[in-house]
Amino acid sequence: MQVPAYYADTYEEQAQTRVAAVGERDGVPWVAVEHCLFHPQGGGQPADRGWVDGHEIVPVRDHGSGMVVAVASGEAEPLVFSVGQPVEVRIDLPARLAHAALHTAGHLIEAAGRTQGWMLAANNHFPGQARIEFTAPTADARLGSPEGRGEATETLRTEVAKAIAEDLPVTWENDAEGRRIVHLAHLHSAPCGGTHVRSLGDLADVVLPTLKVKKGRIRVSYSADHRERG
Repeated sequence: MQVPAYYADTYEEQAQTRVAAVGERDGVPWVAVEHCLFHPQGGGQPADRGWVDGHEIVPVRDHGSGMVVAVASGEAEPLVFSVGQPVEVRIDLPARLAHAALHTAGHLIEAAGRTQGWMLAANNHFPGQARIEFTAPTADARLGSPEGRGEATETLRTEVAKAIAEDLPVTWENDAEGRRIVHLAHLHSAPCGGTHVRSLGDLADVVLPTLKVKKGRIRVSYSADHRERG
């Protein structure tokens, strides 16, 4: 069995575990571990950077087994392990926290947009590309002018800053259908397979440039960091 430890604790950096399975993917050897720290790419979030016994790996979802499996990164030698073998696993924690901050900030911006009557259309939580796209069920006259778009953006900034200042908790649970539901306190709930910060006070430098309207969609680009841990 494989435990998705990246869901249980975003901040777990390393662990001792065992090899759960080995195999091949497109002719490339992979290894799966029991206590899996590695978040694969998905849900608008990039994959973790990680290591298995010092070998740098890239985690991917193996659709055949349903497990997260690790393949050698770049031009590194293929991974050679055996089932049951003890191994040490580790992630690049600063990169993980950067991903978690962007993903959580995206949910928060979605929540702020919903208070304006907008509906989520698309999202991207990748560094340097992060954005939330909305549609408006009814025309929003403010968005037809630069001044109005600036006003709408400032409203979003105020909502986001208020929630961060209140340091609202970020929690998750599985619903009756087994879906993982992430909650930003009373502000927002949604099915989500990403990693998240513990509370909104962990977010820092959340920046929202003035929103744009393209092809009927309201695009809110953003950036965010994880607050330095004392």
